Amino acid sequence: MTSDPGGDSSPPRSDPRHTTPQGSSEVAAAKSKKKALPVWQETLLLVATAIVLALIIKTFFLQAFYIPSVSMRETLEVNDRILVEKVSGWFGEVERGDVVVFDDPAHWLGVDAGGEPDNAVTKTLSAVGLYPTGGHLVKRVIGVGGDTIACSKGKIEVNGSPLDESDYVTVPIQSCQASFTVEVPPNRLWVMGDNREQSEDSRAHLGEPGGGFIP
Repeated sequence: MTSDPGGDSSPPRSDPRHTTPQGSSEVAAAKSKKKALPVWQETLLLVATAIVLALIIKTFFLQAFYIPSVSMRETLEVNDRILVEKVSGWFGEVERGDVVVFDDPAHWLGVDAGGEPDNAVTKTLSAVGLYPTGGHLVKRVIGVGGDTIACSKGKIEVNGSPLDESDYVTVPIQSCQASFTVEVPPNRLWVMGDNREQSEDSRAHLGEPGGGFIP
């Protein structure tokens, strides 16, 4: 029997190149247990996320609308699509000359406003703000709460001064036909279409409930 000349009886050292780090096998096992979501689950998750984001955007930031009539020509044409931002309304008040979109306050559009979603897909897109909706009007603000609006000889006056319409009324027209004088109540607006002769706006609803004013 042979013996170690140096008398060292310790077991032979293992080659470090073949040593498995402690815990690496557990990590590998844990990773192997993690599986990707099925495609259908990923799809549902993405769709749900998109809908939530669209609802947030529609409620607080942007909403799509379409233009159904000639009442705002030449500023806006029939079937134009517009995006209305809502952020500015958080920090300031509506001013004279602003173009606003608002819900039909008293059936100004009549029974059939047209342009409503007509199938399940467009109705869903409309609900989340991704499809331009009807049932709204687009007009220009002429008077705000406390203003006095008057029609005199076919011209509109605001607080006794002639209204300067040169920026958006491009052809000579009569802005009003019947003489009237109204005072805009607090927190209400008096609105008119830029196409004065073909716009059913505040002027056309003077004698109706609400007096032609919008909230």
